[in-house]
Parts: sequence; C-alpha cells; structure tokens
Amino acid sequence: MVGRNVLEHPAIDKFDVLAPRSDELDLRNFNAVQAYLGKHQPAMVVHAAGKVGGIQANTREPVNFLMDNLDMGRNIVWAAHQVGIKHLLNLGSSCMYPRNYSEPLREEMVLKGELEPTNEGYALAKVVTSRLCEYIMREDASYQYKTLIPCNLYGRHDKFSPQHSHLIPAIIHKVHQAMENKEISVEIWGDGTARREFMYAGDLADAVVRSLSKFDTLPIAMNVGLGYDYTINEYYQVAAEVMGYNGSFVHDLSKPVGMARKLVSVERQTTWGWSAPTSLRKGIEKTYEFYLKENL
Repeated sequence: MVGRNVLEHPAIDKFDVLAPRSDELDLRNFNAVQAYLGKHQPAMVVHAAGKVGGIQANTREPVNFLMDNLDMGRNIVWAAHQVGIKHLLNLGSSCMYPRNYSEPLREEMVLKGELEPTNEGYALAKVVTSRLCEYIMREDASYQYKTLIPCNLYGRHDKFSPQHSHLIPAIIHKVHQAMENKEISVEIWGDGTARREFMYAGDLADAVVRSLSKFDTLPIAMNVGLGYDYTINEYYQVAAEVMGYNGSFVHDLSKPVGMARKLVSVERQTTWGWSAPTSLRKGIEKTYEFYLKENL
C-alpha cells in the first residue's frame, strides 16, 4: 500500500524510480536483493515493503509476521550497505513502541517497555531493522540510514478482506456488506472506546517524497502521524456517514481490541515542517472510492 501510494504521488516524477514487485524480486532472499542493488546502484533505497495485517492476521501467523518482516528488513538494509549505497530511508511502525502509554509516543521510547502482544512479531522485526540502520550509521557516519515511524495507515491499495485487513478497511468492508445485505446493524469488537491514530496513506507518501528532497534535514528517526486520534466508535460513525449507512452498531465485548491508545508525538515532524493534509472524512471517501472500483 505504501509503495503504491508513493508511486502515485504527483512529485515522484522528479525521480527515476525502481519499484520491483515481489514476483520480480523476493526481498526475503538476501543474495537476490544484493545482486539487484549491486546491478542498479540506486542513489537511495526506500524500504517500504512488509507483511502487514490486523489483529486477526497477526494473532494467527506470528511466525510469518516475524520472519518475513525480519528477513526483508535485514536483507534490504544490509545489502544496501554491502554494495555501498549511502542513503536509505527505512519505514518502521508505531507498533515498535511500548504498549499502554496514554501520552504521545516519542521516538526515544522504542525498547523502553513491553510490546503489544497481538502484533509483537511484526513489531520486533521493525525494531531490529531500525536498530540495524542506527548501528550502521554509528560505525560509519558516511552511511545515512534513517527511519520514519508512521502511525496506523489506511487508504488506496489497502487490504479489505476480513482475514488480512486493518481497522478502517475492515470497517468499510463490513459496512458495505451490511448495506448490500440490508442488515440493520454492524458488529464492533470490544466497546469501541479504544483510541487509534489512522493516517491516510497518501499523506505518508507525501512525507516520503519530501524526505527524498530534504533527506539531509531529516532526523535519524522521526514519527509521521496526525498527533491526534479517534475512538473506534468514531471511525465506524464517520465511515457510515460517508458511505450512507443508516443502521446501528452493536458491540461484542468478548473480542480482543489491542491497546487502549497508541498516539505518536509529532514534535520532530512539526519542527521538520510537515503535517498530514487529509481529513478523516476525505480519506475515507477516497478509500471507499478505491474499494468500490477495485474490490467489487
């Protein structure tokens, strides 16, 4: 999702971009990654790949979420180093932060507490990759390997199937199905009061493209987020309004909900001079348009 949104950004045309798909380059294969980077010698690598999913997928497949993301991160970063690529932009995740913090999560808080168990494998892989970037820079400052840490994302090219989706695409799919089947209610896991920060993926793409042009000014690690959040109930309500659903919501209190809150600090981002431009309503409108066009 992130890579495709970067490729759709209007300013990406300023760059000559290589964007191999998984059938062209298996990022879990170190030798293949090293050969590819050695052949093309890009001026910069952006690591935007990952195996991603919501609570259900992470709980069902912790081994794959750990191994696939660990292999991809290590292979990309180390292969870039081995062939002498000096600039790399690594995309982490706010899952790297300790669980159950009510205050905004600052970049220096990584590894300062227990990770959220429902996506621990994914988070561990992202922590290791970001640390590898820092260690390489520590050993040789001529290598500038920096990490952006996005909050939760949704948007165009998202996964909408219930087995793999995050919160907002799952909501869009559930509400659309309810409309199609003329159902009078939609189920919400938990009581809906947990808070989440979801940013439109096109906004992260905007931050990435800005990073390419202003890489020298970028901090070693920087959150990319909104700096505010909504309850899960509010996400359902806005989606229903955008999509024209008039039914009610019921809560299943037996289902897991993850952390009570996960909000990133945007102090460094604000100092860097960037903020996310897309409102929740506009983001859901664009995402629903994509869903209707691509998934039906």
